[in-house]
Amino acid sequence: MLPSEPNKAEEQRAWQVAWQQARSIENAWDDPAARQRAILACRYELERHPHLPHLYKLAPMLDLAMSRRQLDAVLVPLERAVARQRVTDVTILDADAPDAAAPAGANMPLTVVVDCLRSAFNLGAIFRTAECLGVARVWGCGYTADPALPAVAQAAMGTEKLVAWQVWPRVGDALAALRAEGVACVALETVPGAASPANYAWRFPCALVLGNERFGLDPTILEQVDGVVRIPVYGRKNSLNVGTAFAVCGYAVRQAWQAARVQPRPVT
Repeated sequence: MLPSEPNKAEEQRAWQVAWQQARSIENAWDDPAARQRAILACRYELERHPHLPHLYKLAPMLDLAMSRRQLDAVLVPLERAVARQRVTDVTILDADAPDAAAPAGANMPLTVVVDCLRSAFNLGAIFRTAECLGVARVWGCGYTADPALPAVAQAAMGTEKLVAWQVWPRVGDALAALRAEGVACVALETVPGAASPANYAWRFPCALVLGNERFGLDPTILEQVDGVVRIPVYGRKNSLNVGTAFAVCGYAVRQAWQAARVQPRPVT
């Protein structure tokens, strides 16, 4: 089946995002490693739009060994296309916050523990969501992809540098360390009787434990946590992609934490 034709707003957004990605290459030019990650991220973005041939045809020009002249050959048409576009009915918030001057919000005392997550894309997505939600740290266990891998960095879009992370050989060791810190550990898993994230009584500091894409968390791990939550679904499939599931659950945790922070103190 051929992809449907994008509407005008979708086409404008595609060009704007591609231009921002290309600008990130320019901004990272003096750091070879960061430059290569930005090139890969931009090429991935362009290759997502075969239905926009004028945009799609720029992807092959993004070579890891490209020169500044080649970069200009990509930047110029992108900049011209974006300059011609006008979004009159909606303002899109697409600018990142400054590094320190205007943080989006305080970090919440949440540790995300990821056990045996093989997919670099899923781990990168978790890092990106974790940074947006103000997660304190991400711990990778077992054979979880290394956050330093280029494929993870590409999906994370630099957020692996903004969220503290640590690698553990075994998830049991990570949970033991969290218990020693007095951290409540909650698993996100499809088990009968588990509460939804929105209705769970979250205690802070806490840790959210995520499992393998296919097999989930081992039953022995579920026996070690303080609670289990499950996202209600209404279709045939009983679960979501792990990165998507974390976004849904992580948002509920953030809401619970913010609500707990504004509770009035009792009068004494």
